[in-house]
Amino acid sequence: MHGMVPSLPSFVPRRTARLAPVLSAALALALTSTQPAQAAPEEDTSGPTRAEASVSAYLRGVRDRPEKLAAFFRALPKGADLHNHLSGAATTELLLRIAVEADYCIDTTTLTASAPPCTENTRPAADTLTDPAFRRQVIRAWSMQDFTPSQGESSHDHFFATFGKFGAVSGLHPGRLLAQVSTSAAKQHQFYLETMWTPAWYAADALATKVGYHSDLALMRDKMLADGGMDAVVQEAMSETDSMVKEFRTAAHCDTDHPDAGCALPVRFIAQVDRGGPPELVFAQMLLGVELARHDPRFVSLNLVGPEENPMAVADYRLHMRMLNYLRGVYPDVPLTLHAGELVPGLVKPEDLRFHVRDAVLTAHSDRIGHGVDIRHEDDYRELLRLMARKHVLVEVPLTSNAQVLGVTGPAHPFPLYRANHVPVALATDDQGVERTDISREYQRAARTYQLDYPVLKDLARTSLEYGFLRGRSLWRDRNGHQPVPACAGDRLGDATPSKRCAHFLASSAKATVQWKQEDAFHAFERTFAARAPQAASRTTNTRADATR
Repeated sequence: MHGMVPSLPSFVPRRTARLAPVLSAALALALTSTQPAQAAPEEDTSGPTRAEASVSAYLRGVRDRPEKLAAFFRALPKGADLHNHLSGAATTELLLRIAVEADYCIDTTTLTASAPPCTENTRPAADTLTDPAFRRQVIRAWSMQDFTPSQGESSHDHFFATFGKFGAVSGLHPGRLLAQVSTSAAKQHQFYLETMWTPAWYAADALATKVGYHSDLALMRDKMLADGGMDAVVQEAMSETDSMVKEFRTAAHCDTDHPDAGCALPVRFIAQVDRGGPPELVFAQMLLGVELARHDPRFVSLNLVGPEENPMAVADYRLHMRMLNYLRGVYPDVPLTLHAGELVPGLVKPEDLRFHVRDAVLTAHSDRIGHGVDIRHEDDYRELLRLMARKHVLVEVPLTSNAQVLGVTGPAHPFPLYRANHVPVALATDDQGVERTDISREYQRAARTYQLDYPVLKDLARTSLEYGFLRGRSLWRDRNGHQPVPACAGDRLGDATPSKRCAHFLASSAKATVQWKQEDAFHAFERTFAARAPQAASRTTNTRADATR
């Protein structure tokens, strides 16, 4: 790929992170300081700190007080959302507003949006502004709002059908969708977002059709790269991203005196690959994804999307894993996340429940797995769990999505199984607009369902940032705990004035910077809620000092 990478907007910092103003000031101070940093004691992981114990006591005290509980989870620092589909994450109300502004039409039978002019079988989307019953009907068709399974339509089928109903609208203004989604994440105290979308679909399809399928994957890649074919697709994808980002900055008021919260949120894109397409298109979109991740720092990975039980997706699943295995060898620096195991008995034949997660881990060498709900049906699943723990393969867990789409919840969900086997997990939203949820509700649902205390919630938030694909070294020494790297071992985590050595380290890593920012948020959160806890909590035994946490 030739040509310059376009300059990045503030919401997607360059690979070398720009520190927040407070850290930049701290770095300047550290460079002129002659005081040696005093080493803090290494973190003792034998139990919670006094502040953590107090916050846990507060949480126990408000479990039956809905308003206070919701406020607690709204304020809780919640790391990153690593499993987020942009078109499904925007609210249904925003999609409907865009349809109205574009003079789009809605089929009176299927409730599917289409471009004007309207026909006798459609109504103007603008009718939803004056007809409350019609508006409710459209919102229910485009989301899971008030949905009740019936003999004619399951929750699973209704969920996936929504995307076809609003699909003509969701691509009109992706920047506006991103403005809403990123601002929502930032306001809920998240510090990083990876969102999936599909750039340059038609260009990739045209190239795939021209080249055709070749069982020799290296040959197929060569043909797609020949004569600048894939370069042109990458350039188109980058141009579409430029337009999207420009629209985002306008919609979020980023260049005004009153920017939305999403303007300061680091965002990265994951290129979507339609797993239900013909193999040449699947490969072309995979190749586009890794080429984008190589040449445009706004993109970090790719992911297969669409129903995992789609007949073509099932038939070609192992072929897709071999394609990814090949591309991982050619592009070893591009990380990978995959939808795998978003299945339950009845969606596919029993034998197709036995290998999807395993092949994603062992053949495609995926760094993260989305959903992983069918893990208990995998061959020798306990050994697979041990393997995932050893390889640090994270599972992205959207609890509401799994409950709505697959009907899996509570003890039937593998969330506690993964945790019990030391497989890293991160809570996520999936398609929060369609599902009528948000990340605060996902944390609250997890805490209520699995009786999680505050230190566990804190660990989940830290884990989500640790396994994000944001470039740079982690703040933590390794993935087996939360001891800071030597450069910052003597500092209070999140301090506004880190030592000279720590400030230099933070300036070199976008990932460590957002982790540091979250640690500061944890301190503020704990000060607030520990003060509201019963006094007895401050005298809890087996607690650690707060100095390094």
